[in-house]
Amino acid sequence: MKKCISFIGLILALLAVPYNAVAEEVATQPVLDTGNTAWILAATMLVMLMTIPGLAFFYGGMVRRKNVLSVMMQCVVLTAVITIEWIVYGYTAVFGESFHGGWFGEIVGGMEKFFLNGISKDQLTSGNIPEVLFALFQCKFAVITPALIVGAFAERIKFSGFLLFSVLWSIFVYNPMAHWVWGGGWMQRLGAIDFAGGTVVHINAGISALVMAIMLGRRQGFGTSSILPHNVPFVVLGTALLWLGWFGFNAGSGLGADGLAANAFLVTHLATSVAATTWMALEWIINKKPTVIGICTGAVAGLVAITPAAGSSDALGALFIGLFSAIICYVSVAYIKPKLKYDDALDAFGVHGVGGFVGAILTGVFASQLITGEQEGALYGDWHQLGVQVIVNLAAVVFSAVMTFILFTIIDKTVGLRVTSRVEEEGLDFYEHGEMAYN
Repeated sequence: MKKCISFIGLILALLAVPYNAVAEEVATQPVLDTGNTAWILAATMLVMLMTIPGLAFFYGGMVRRKNVLSVMMQCVVLTAVITIEWIVYGYTAVFGESFHGGWFGEIVGGMEKFFLNGISKDQLTSGNIPEVLFALFQCKFAVITPALIVGAFAERIKFSGFLLFSVLWSIFVYNPMAHWVWGGGWMQRLGAIDFAGGTVVHINAGISALVMAIMLGRRQGFGTSSILPHNVPFVVLGTALLWLGWFGFNAGSGLGADGLAANAFLVTHLATSVAATTWMALEWIINKKPTVIGICTGAVAGLVAITPAAGSSDALGALFIGLFSAIICYVSVAYIKPKLKYDDALDAFGVHGVGGFVGAILTGVFASQLITGEQEGALYGDWHQLGVQVIVNLAAVVFSAVMTFILFTIIDKTVGLRVTSRVEEEGLDFYEHGEMAYN
């Protein structure tokens, strides 16, 4: 009887082995996090809101009435065209992994996800969210980055040349930079901190904007006659939409509905508030009047600067990043640009390039282990992190400048980039698009 019981026990134990193995395998498989997924769905919509209508209204209000539609058209068309480029090629070039392990993988991710090949609706990524959602979230970053450059060459660029430049720039400048910082490339391996795009988005776009503004040349009447914004309420509306959308931009970049997202939300709002107030105070003291355009520009400078630090800085860091970004960007826009006489029409370089660089470097100062859990900045004793931030962002400046110079030269000699004198004088809206904003 005992032998029979033992035999039955042995049989049951053997049967339980595969069952237990299967149970353990099921337990270790990632499960969709509905909270994170819901938040990133909302954050993706917020980031899209930044380009259209946010940036479209912000830039559209700053140009003269004869060019408002051309600027808005540029923002709308980039939302469509860069989305196609990203889904077809950009995502795999940035986040693909087939080239990892070799030197080429430091530059380009891979080709296995071409056209999102092989990514099912149930495939999960960081934060246990669907990878298709992650791809779409990152798509909105790819869209807004070349749109920021629009502010530098506004009112004087051919639509055909602009469109070709933007697509090629996204392929050969944005995608490599995004891979280097976020997709496992050499900047990420070096330990660079760029939570939501100070290097990838703002320095990248800002430096390219400066190169484009210089090579394209100044607008007619620049420096000799007043070139004023045609609709300041549009600028306020655009600022409000950018400020709102930026919460998705920064707080969504942790890919989770958690404490990191809450902190990113808080420091984004605080730094922006400090920068807006500081810019207003500077104008009030220096020019005796606080302007609406000024406080809006200051707010955007704060949004830009806190972007790389939103996942590493606490409230103290946010306060000083907002303060320093406003002061340095104000000097760049109010003093350096007039002194050097380059026509960065809507201060894409002065705000995004300069603000992005300030924020990226100060990330290496104010990064706190209380937020990151690991990395910390020079303020807390880690000077190495500050050194990494300097090296990486100087490299980004050089890469963006050189590649933009090459692309500009090629396109200008083939398609052409600058409109004729008559088109510029009478307005791009009618000659480039056959429409007028106001009848």
